[in-house]
Amino acid sequence: MSIKKIILLSIILIAIAIAIESCSHYKMGMKVSMKSSVGDDNSHNNGKNCMRCHSVGGEGPGWFTAAGSVYKSDKASRNPNGKIFLYTDPDGKGTLKYTIEVDGKGNFYTTETINFTGGLYPVHQQNNGNKKYMQSPIISGECNSCHNVTTDKIWNE
Repeated sequence: MSIKKIILLSIILIAIAIAIESCSHYKMGMKVSMKSSVGDDNSHNNGKNCMRCHSVGGEGPGWFTAAGSVYKSDKASRNPNGKIFLYTDPDGKGTLKYTIEVDGKGNFYTTETINFTGGLYPVHQQNNGNKKYMQSPIISGECNSCHNVTTDKIWNE
């Protein structure tokens, strides 16, 4: 192989490597494991649809399977350090399938796999133990795509 062909082949391989690297946030997004936890303050954009950025092709790290924000009853103050439970039946009945902690800023998120087949019923539990039940099932974890848009914010006393 001539030196010119080797140089041309090297340039092509470098160009391919650069193209692959420029898409690494897309390819690696799902591999990033993220889950909110009580006391953390790493989250941002309360009330906005988290999965707009934290999804396939989005700019945020990780592909969230469930995410949202919770507020106190005044619907303005954040409601930090609680938990979100996802049950198979309404009112916290049936099987508890998933638990997601609410962070110190009132946001919750996870990249863990969640099976929404058949619908799941969310329950928000404040850090003082008060619970609020969602009466209709969800088939997506994109909570802020409805709450604070077409329906009321997620709030608890």
